[in-house]
Amino acid sequence: MALTGRAALVAALGALPVGLLEPSWTGILAVNGPLALACAVDYALAAPVRTLRLARSGDTAVRLGEGAEVHLSVTNPGGRTLRARIRDAWPPSSWVPGSEAAASRHALTVPAGERRQITTRLRPSRRGDRKADRVTVRSYGPLGLMARQGTHVVPWTVRVLPPFTSRKHLPSRLARLRELDGRTSVLTRGEGTEFDSLRDYVPGDDTRSIDWRATARQNKVAVRTWRPERDRHILICLDTGRTSAGRVGDAPRLDSAMDAALLLAALATRAGDRVDLLAHDRRTRAQVQGRPPGDVLPAFVNAMAPLEPELVETDSRSLVSSILRGAPRRSLVVLLTSLDAAPIEEGLLPLLPTLTQRHTVLLASVADPHIAEMATARGTVDAVYEAAAGTQTRAQRRRTADQLSRHGVHVVDATPDTLAPALADAYLALKAAGRL
Repeated sequence: MALTGRAALVAALGALPVGLLEPSWTGILAVNGPLALACAVDYALAAPVRTLRLARSGDTAVRLGEGAEVHLSVTNPGGRTLRARIRDAWPPSSWVPGSEAAASRHALTVPAGERRQITTRLRPSRRGDRKADRVTVRSYGPLGLMARQGTHVVPWTVRVLPPFTSRKHLPSRLARLRELDGRTSVLTRGEGTEFDSLRDYVPGDDTRSIDWRATARQNKVAVRTWRPERDRHILICLDTGRTSAGRVGDAPRLDSAMDAALLLAALATRAGDRVDLLAHDRRTRAQVQGRPPGDVLPAFVNAMAPLEPELVETDSRSLVSSILRGAPRRSLVVLLTSLDAAPIEEGLLPLLPTLTQRHTVLLASVADPHIAEMATARGTVDAVYEAAAGTQTRAQRRRTADQLSRHGVHVVDATPDTLAPALADAYLALKAAGRL
């Protein structure tokens, strides 16, 4: 039983002369006999809460930054009209900060034996699964003096997917891919290993691409064109260990790595390659294998959505073992991890020969643009110290990248905004050079 604000105000005004002698609500209602009767009648006429039937429908997935709608249907099986205020509770990260109160509270009237629907509009601020909490219903009497209150558990989950902001770079990379395939420009020798067609020789062509038999048949110089091989296997590995939790700008490194992985997956599937995913730290957190081209991107975003950085050191030996199991034949292994010296030198470097002798390895890392700003700071003592720290950090990353390169690893080190297109460009360069 709940006394509403209206009833409290009326009771307080009516009991004002005796309020000092008997301040309790029991005393107030005893003095205000008509009000007590009105409250009792109002409470009796309020629709019961426990017998209500609630069900959900609506969106089950949404991209980060976009809105989702979840519908809540309320069925009133009783004989009294339901006049209610409803709070549909969700985790705080389901809303834009400051909008929860307005978005989660609804006024609703449901006549006896009927059903009505309300809509809760979510705008999640984090990836992952957002699960509905309790639904609290406060049922008022016709006078608004008294109310019944109760809660219902109505399960529902909305999966918040990675936003894939780098998809804006996909058209330009697909155009370059078409050039490599020979559909918008003619290929030259060395840009693949699969024969495509013959064309007339033009000055500047590599003489090794001349087809002498075709030249003899048609009395003009003909050259062979080549296309990059298709159906290559690409394994994208996300390091979900502690280094992926570091924030660069407004997001963790892991989110930038995911965005780059999605662009690469979209591009590679369009190139006819087979793409798999592995997320690992000390154990495998997510894995996508053997999906047909049309299912690769949906499977990737669904697997990435609940991933969060784990505050543990990545087990490089376990990671390499998982890669070798997931790629038994020669593949392009794309490792999205940190270029920090200690994890690379102590963990990954000793194991690289095992990988590079069987696979082409491409390592991509998220660089912090603030370090470059620090390295150019001048003017004060603090700025000079910042510049020294920034310069030392950049030099250390370059040394680590050079060490990896000497082991045959291709390295991409770019800021969050440029990592995805830079990784796509590195893939296209390997494909153009016939390295896949």
